[in-house]
Amino acid sequence: MGTFITLSNKKSRIPKEFQADDNRFPESLVKYLLERYSKKGDKVIDIFAGLGTTLIVAEKMGRMGYGIEMSLKRVKYIQSKIKAKNNIIFGSALFPDKNLPQMDLCITSPPYMSKSCKENPLGVPQETYEGYLDKLVAIFTKLKPFMKKNAYIFIEASNLKGKETTTLAWDIAKKISQIYSFEGEVVVGWQGKGTCKGAGTYGYGYDHSYCLVFRN
Repeated sequence: MGTFITLSNKKSRIPKEFQADDNRFPESLVKYLLERYSKKGDKVIDIFAGLGTTLIVAEKMGRMGYGIEMSLKRVKYIQSKIKAKNNIIFGSALFPDKNLPQMDLCITSPPYMSKSCKENPLGVPQETYEGYLDKLVAIFTKLKPFMKKNAYIFIEASNLKGKETTTLAWDIAKKISQIYSFEGEVVVGWQGKGTCKGAGTYGYGYDHSYCLVFRN
């Protein structure tokens, strides 16, 4: 993989109830990674399934998509979009299902948190930014036994502009490299109109995000 790629920022349409909080990464990124790092029949997991982008694209491409999502409404939406309905688990990524099979690939993006935010998007109220990062370490540590040896883990993330820039992508890279071998980052330039909050094609003040590459 090159260190800079350009992909379409176009996303599929979703129900109105989810549009105000549409923080999905585009299908183009999942397709790009699956084409290059997986084969038909491989098992792919997204531990922050969101609205099911990874699972939906994986199934369309002949892979077996799995996911964990803590919002029941989103779980039901994902189930309406995939055939293997039992592959989406309602719950926290901190408590992965012990019956999960060994995974060939992980493609995910955690809910973002800025340094000025007082509410942890991982479900912990009144949490600090450092606490949020430590929670990510705990989550990806829980994932490790379910990943095959040398399996790739791709984490899509962005830095966040504000009164104080939060170096979220770089901080995640530093933290998760405690668990997996850090292979490097790929800058993803996004083409098209942005849908996330903030200026920039991507949102959060940027026209790009990072695809952080790790191996188990």
